[in-house]
Amino acid sequence: MLDAVVVGAGPNGLTAAVELARRGFSVALFEAKGTVGGGARTEELTLPGFRHDPCSAAHPLAVSSPAFRGLPLERYGLQWLHPELPMAHPFPDGTAAVLSRSVGETAASFGPRDAGAYRRLVTPFLHRWDTLVRDFMSLPLTALPRDPVTLARFGLVGLPPSTWLARRFRDERARTLFAGLVAHVMAPLSGFATSAIGLVFALAAHTRGWPVARGGSQAISDALAGYLRELGGAVHTDYEVKRLDDLPPARAYVFDTSPTALARIAGFGDHYARYRYGPGVFKIDYALDGPVPWTAPEARRAGTVQIGADSTEIGAALHAASREQRAPDAPFLITVQPSVVDPSRAPDGKHVFWAYGHVPHGWTGDLTDAIERQLERFAPGFRDRVLARATAGPPELAARNANYVGGDIATGAVSGLQTLLRPKLSLFPYTTPHPAVFICSQATPPGPGVHGMPGHNAAKAVWKRLRQT
Repeated sequence: MLDAVVVGAGPNGLTAAVELARRGFSVALFEAKGTVGGGARTEELTLPGFRHDPCSAAHPLAVSSPAFRGLPLERYGLQWLHPELPMAHPFPDGTAAVLSRSVGETAASFGPRDAGAYRRLVTPFLHRWDTLVRDFMSLPLTALPRDPVTLARFGLVGLPPSTWLARRFRDERARTLFAGLVAHVMAPLSGFATSAIGLVFALAAHTRGWPVARGGSQAISDALAGYLRELGGAVHTDYEVKRLDDLPPARAYVFDTSPTALARIAGFGDHYARYRYGPGVFKIDYALDGPVPWTAPEARRAGTVQIGADSTEIGAALHAASREQRAPDAPFLITVQPSVVDPSRAPDGKHVFWAYGHVPHGWTGDLTDAIERQLERFAPGFRDRVLARATAGPPELAARNANYVGGDIATGAVSGLQTLLRPKLSLFPYTTPHPAVFICSQATPPGPGVHGMPGHNAAKAVWKRLRQT
């Protein structure tokens, strides 16, 4: 009998399996797709030689992750590449605000009226980032805070809505960039704890950067799988699990799946019936004949580029997708251009690029024209650079990754108490009604992103049980 079986080879399932195997437990991992990866994959989606990331591409949370930083992933081929600028947010007038590794450069891009306010916002946390991120991402009850005073101070700033935090700024440039940071998790700007979301992304840029993985996000998953195999863990792909009886006998079962899928497989009935899924996204991967022709020079040097004319436009786009259940006319876009720092991702002189906008949950329309109209506003002539495109709306995203229910790449709405307490109101979110079954997906704290912390935290609950039985 195995000690643990893990279902789902996304970053969290892989991390949970590694953490258990490191502690001497026998582990087998089962994945429905032909390769490991989940939200961290790389594929030739458009043309030969163009290597795209179907989901996550830039990794500010991965490079800061206490889980990943504690593993020897570099030995298995993972190499972080840092663009000259982590992120840029261009404006219609051809200028841009930036999120730089330098606080000073970032503050200066907001203008003199907000430079000081931004410095005062981030400075108290910069030198405590490694401890803060461990405390923030290890909650709840998986570890005692190492710096409870800084964590409490962060909570006072971060728990209110981002619209409150935006009042610190007098001009639109800072408000717009910060609104875009919040929108990375598809949360309405007025939602609970949205200030924390934006602040975490900003602090991550200043301390560890927003890198891409050399060769693509698949490198993260392959490194985790390589380490797992060296530890003696088994990895089985092309193995779809429909019920618990499909799995070999084990002392514990750990699911990197949506709560809905777990309930179906384990026979939990309506245990997660009140869990809410959020808006979906419409994503386009591009093969380009050259770099994106951004009007703002800063955008040409950035790995990630946010697209939204101002905070009002960004807020309206989020509201349309999440509250009005319609596709926005001017979608807020998150775009990533990995080949500005990793030329191996495309043939010589060519580039890969992706963009996505928010749409209602399960939406079946086509946002291509609206996305490209937005891109042309800030990069005139963009369409002329397109060699090929691969589009994916909510149905296609859910088909690629079953955890993206209705196209929700966060595997659950990041709003209300569910921002922090997911998938249920519980002090032990990784446990389930069955004492030997656990959940470790991004539907559990600390939530979405490629950082492995739900898997890391869940593994602690699993090995505690294994040592007691």
